[in-house]
Amino acid sequence: MRRIVVAVMATLSAVTLLFGYRTSTSGPDTTAAAAPSVRSPGTTATTGGTTGGTATGSGPTTVPGDAAQTRYGPVQVQVSVSGGRITAVDVLQYPDSSGKDQRINSQAIPQLVDETLSAQSSRIDMVSGATYTSEGYVTSLQSALDRAGLPS
Repeated sequence: MRRIVVAVMATLSAVTLLFGYRTSTSGPDTTAAAAPSVRSPGTTATTGGTTGGTATGSGPTTVPGDAAQTRYGPVQVQVSVSGGRITAVDVLQYPDSSGKDQRINSQAIPQLVDETLSAQSSRIDMVSGATYTSEGYVTSLQSALDRAGLPS
């Protein structure tokens, strides 16, 4: 009799766990970290610099890169350059249409920005699990650096 009770309880526990399991396709996860904000190119403020052009002078310059199309959506960055150095990177567009995109990119984008500021070039490591975003980021970053007149 005890074996039957244990078997029934184990089966009920397993069924309860299976029905309670949430897959990544079940919609956005409200407990995930907030994704970085998306700025449209016309709303980014610069302090005392110019937008576009090349960064041959010593004043701050903000240069947008081309939007790189990826499998999950466009990725576009904008770099701020001062004195021939990358001082900031803003991600203007990135894939965020699903909860999975938001979770991946909320972790990947800050890593890519940190790598860029450390390397001072587009030769940065890809983020594991965010390959498409990483490739689009590097492509857009390279186009911004080319426009700014900085070496890759």
